[in-house]
Formats: sequence, C-alpha cells, structure tokens
Amino acid sequence: MSSQLAAAGLGLRRDFLPQFLDRPPENVDFIEVAPENWMGLGGRLGRQFAEALRHKPLYCHGLSLDLGGPRPLDRDFLDRLKGFLDQHEVVSYSEHLSACGDQGHMYDLMPIPFTEDAVHYVAARIRAVQAHLQRPVAVENVSYYAAPGARMSELEFICAVLDEADCQLLLDVNNIVVNSINHGYDAQAFLRGLPPQRVAYIHVAGHDHEAEDLRVDTHGADVDAEVWALLADAYAHVGVVPTLLERDFNIPSLEALLGEVEQIHQIQQQHLSKAVRAHG
Repeated sequence: MSSQLAAAGLGLRRDFLPQFLDRPPENVDFIEVAPENWMGLGGRLGRQFAEALRHKPLYCHGLSLDLGGPRPLDRDFLDRLKGFLDQHEVVSYSEHLSACGDQGHMYDLMPIPFTEDAVHYVAARIRAVQAHLQRPVAVENVSYYAAPGARMSELEFICAVLDEADCQLLLDVNNIVVNSINHGYDAQAFLRGLPPQRVAYIHVAGHDHEAEDLRVDTHGADVDAEVWALLADAYAHVGVVPTLLERDFNIPSLEALLGEVEQIHQIQQQHLSKAVRAHG
C-alpha cells in the first residue's frame, strides 16, 4: 500500500488559520473545506487560505449541490465551483448523497427515497456534474432518520447509484455506525457490501448518544470507540486511504483535534503493519 494513501486530514476552520500557519501541523497530511465557504474570499482571510495551501493538499466537501432535490442543477454555481477546484488543484471533490433544497436552501441533509426512480434521477445528476466539472465526484453515504417510500435497502440504493453514475464514494464511517444503530442493521455487513474500488477517501466524526437505540450525527463530539473500530474494519475492506477528521460543533482546542488525527495515523499504521506481516 502506498504511503501516500496513509494520510490523515483535518477540516480547516477560519479560527484555526493563524495557528495553522504559524506552525503547520506535521501529522495533518491534507486539509478539507466546504468550497461554498471559501469561494470568492479575499482580503486577509483569502491570503491566509492561499498560504495554507502552500503547505497542505486540498480536498473539498460540498454542502449545497442538492443532488437529490427537485430543482435543476445550478449551472452558475457549478461554473464558480469548477473555477475554485481548478484554481486550487483540489485533489478530490465530494458531495452528500442527499437533498437539501426546493425553492431555497434548507441547510439540512434530507434522505433521497430508496427507489429505482431515485437511482436513475440522482445518477443522471451526478453524471451531469462530473461532465460539467470535468472531474470525478465522490458521493457520501449520509445519516438519515426516516426512509419513507423505500423500495430497496440503503446499501442497495448506494451501490446502484455508484454503478449507474460511475462515480466515487466518500465513505463516512460514522454515518454507518449511526444508521446501523438507528435502523437496526449490522454495520460490518453494510461496510463489506460497499464496493471498495469506488472509495476515494474516508470521513470519521463524533455523534451524540440520545438513547440506546438513537444516535444523532452532530460532528460535535469526540470520535466514538465504535467508529474507531469500524475505521479499522474499513481499512481491512478497502485498504488504507486518506481519512479526514470532521468536527463542526463544540470545537475543542487544535491540540485536541490533532490528537484524534494522530489516532487515525495509528490505525492506518496498524493495518499496514498487519498487511506486511501477512505477506511475509
């Protein structure tokens, strides 16, 4: 396994920029941003952002493409997005396999119905986005709390979209754990059902324990032990790929976040060591 793939990343926050630039963290191999939050940014923050990219490769994880929504794709937004991705030589661009708008943007990720019609609809939109951006797109398996009108399983739906759209997968390990508890399925079996050759990179994050059978995907807590364990299983299934730590709320110090980034590295190295021993 290439050591270039044994990489751990961190979402870049504006309030961490001064610390990040003063001493770029050695154990952060790449950074990720939501492009909507940085496109067209100028002034001091714009200069700091450009300086950060001198030190670390950039991945982008979108928030508003609305792949499953009823609105036509926003071509003006896609033009601006393409310019941003090309300008900053973005390594990978991903979006949520969800809906997030109708007449306006809801700032929430709504599940797409697990039906054949929805597979065809969203796959066509993903193909159109890939053609417009002239690059592959990775879609993320999302957390959800209801599945009205489902005619297939979540796993069947994701695999069908990946196949028909011929796109990549952003594998969110935390979302598998959350969904498996909320909807009563086996997280490891779900993971093994995903096509490993489609995985572009991985997300890990924390979630809230609301009840024994209810977890809420908040990105507002430390990564749970179940998520760390499933991350190790993910490397066994897909190999060691770049893995990003997400944290959106209840933000601790940068040092605390870097401790979790280091845990990603440790799990990656454990898997690589096992692979070396297995092959003699």
